[in-house]
Amino acid sequence: MKADPSLQRELLDLAEIDAELARVAHRRRNLPELAEIEGIEKTLRDKRDALVTAQTSASDLEREVTRQEREVDSVRARVDRDRKLMESGSAGAKQLTELEHELETLARRQQVLEDDQLELMERREAADIEVQRAAAEVDKAQQDLEDAVTRRDEVLADLDATQARRDADRGALAPKFPEALLQTYDRVRQQRGIGAGHLRARQCGACKLELDRSQLSDIKNAAADDVITCENCGAILVRTGESGL
Repeated sequence: MKADPSLQRELLDLAEIDAELARVAHRRRNLPELAEIEGIEKTLRDKRDALVTAQTSASDLEREVTRQEREVDSVRARVDRDRKLMESGSAGAKQLTELEHELETLARRQQVLEDDQLELMERREAADIEVQRAAAEVDKAQQDLEDAVTRRDEVLADLDATQARRDADRGALAPKFPEALLQTYDRVRQQRGIGAGHLRARQCGACKLELDRSQLSDIKNAAADDVITCENCGAILVRTGESGL
């Protein structure tokens, strides 16, 4: 295959464009922000689950406190009724004795209920504090996620701009090359990652390996417009005054 030497040298510009596009694609696939977002999303799910658990516990305790309050109110109402009956003077001696006994029983019952109610209220207060703490952690995780998404979007916007610019550069440069030359370049690039390399100081710019004397001799004797490929990696070797031939 033959191609004008000046056109072959422009393959180095094309290779530089493709190398940057490859770096953009690699960075896009391996953004640290993606892993960060995934980790924060998991944390946020865990925090939301913890908040639901805390809210459920607080709700259960609230129902228990309400139930206990009703029981206490019921006992207090019974006490008030018995006392009013005793103070009315309408109760006989036997009934008074029964009322006194019942009031003693109710007093003990009321004390137990009020003690239980106090404990429940303390537990409810602690549960409310836990709900507030869990909600704050959800808010923080949500904010962390929003910040990470913003950073990701900013990086992607930069990558999109770079890719658009380099795609335009490639679109303007690629039509200059003969179809056969471009197909050879693209085939090697797809297989090896680099389609052309600068032969500099007897070293292939694509694979960075030094060529042996036999190949260097063949290259030296080749015509200027011959398209030469590296025996090691297959990339098109672009010859210049720095090639050391």
